[in-house]
Amino acid sequence: MKTKFYTAAILLTVATLAARAADPRTNSWFTANSSQYARIYTSDVNKTNGTSVTTWSRNTTTQSLPAYCGVQHVYSSANWVYVYSSGLAGVVMGPWYQNAAHTQLFLSYPTNQHVTVRIPRTPTVPGTKTKNGGGPIGIFVDGVVMFNSWDIFVWNGSTEIMAPMGNYYWNRDAYVNEGVTFDPNNAHQAGGQHHYHANPPGLRYQLGDHVDFDPVSKAYTESTNTPTKHSPILGWVADGFPLYGPYGYANPTNADSGVRRMISGYVIRNGQYGTSNLTVNGRSTIPAWAARLFNVASNIVAGPAVSSTNLLGRYMEDNDYLGDHGYVQGVDFDLDEYNGRYCVTPEFPDGTYAYFVSISSNGIPVFPYNIGRGYYGNPTGGRVTSIGESVVTHFSGNTNLATVMNAPTKVGDAVVLTWSALEGGAYMIQSSTDLSTWTTNSTTVTATLNTGSYTNITTESQGYYRVARTALAPFDP
Repeated sequence: MKTKFYTAAILLTVATLAARAADPRTNSWFTANSSQYARIYTSDVNKTNGTSVTTWSRNTTTQSLPAYCGVQHVYSSANWVYVYSSGLAGVVMGPWYQNAAHTQLFLSYPTNQHVTVRIPRTPTVPGTKTKNGGGPIGIFVDGVVMFNSWDIFVWNGSTEIMAPMGNYYWNRDAYVNEGVTFDPNNAHQAGGQHHYHANPPGLRYQLGDHVDFDPVSKAYTESTNTPTKHSPILGWVADGFPLYGPYGYANPTNADSGVRRMISGYVIRNGQYGTSNLTVNGRSTIPAWAARLFNVASNIVAGPAVSSTNLLGRYMEDNDYLGDHGYVQGVDFDLDEYNGRYCVTPEFPDGTYAYFVSISSNGIPVFPYNIGRGYYGNPTGGRVTSIGESVVTHFSGNTNLATVMNAPTKVGDAVVLTWSALEGGAYMIQSSTDLSTWTTNSTTVTATLNTGSYTNITTESQGYYRVARTALAPFDP
């Protein structure tokens, strides 16, 4: 009986591990650049010249040692996925400016956040929705934190104030008001916390999601070709549901229906589509989606008049949801008031609720950008200071990464060796003709980004090579 019991236990463990391995929450993370240093451009000139740095300082934010990009560890338990990240993107970040003329530098640079975020593996959907506030609401697959559409400034009835936890009815749109401070990947930082409020084209380019990159201007643009594949998962929201890029299946329940850009359910309140014309009528009412989420029906504080200095679109509540004006999701638009829909996806062929990034046809972010002001699911995930349960390890970066040699190539007497390397590492190369006696060819080969290479000149008809890391420069762990 003991033999049968232990056999069953082993089979159960194997099945459980296999299920975890197949979970997109554990295997969708972008780790290709996790073994190279995070980098920034500190000015437009440096960006044009391709001159980046791995250490930096700006006002109160200092990165005195190099830090590795993004996701460094992924763990899971039965109920949670834990992601440890530096919070620094795998693309070259920056530069950041305070004004459109790029004459005034932004207030801060990004720093290693040493952040652990957990995501629920089994999302739940409450009847009463929770509004998201200032700060992180999820994490992107490159380890950069996700912020919502709000810049934490509000209109209090007489002026705009900072209110990250306040309950106000006119909340400033981050992309509209802060977009001037974003880098080419639509990112900036609060203090040192690097984050995306809207469509991250640099990440999408790394994931092959219909974005082009100009190596001269260092600019990302939406591809003009017809999209041919469903967008990948870009991130995970604190409620456990995925955030996809902008392209989904035309029919939400049919993976063979073709692919097209998902259309937001929101429009500006300019009198079209049955909305109030705020320019004419003033900001005297908030839209129905906000009234539901804020749980208010009266005593609304009026917003400031629309003007040349207070343009329409300045506040999130300047947008209305078409579903409240007789238009139908799935017919007139694709995404609900939380900026998602229930659908099949490549990772969820049986269906899931999923958020989608909202962009216009030319790639410009449109409201509500990543997700709406409310969570569709129960936002039980978020930042944690420690992991207090047994977990399975799915990925471990930096010093835990194995050195893996690629197949050698030989041209004449030159044998070219390449291998996966850790930036900052020094490597020893040895060769042998019989796997018994080894000759040290070099002990000082340094990595270029996350690749090591060495060329050996030999006249031997056959040979064997091995590589080992012998040193590693100091880094921000």
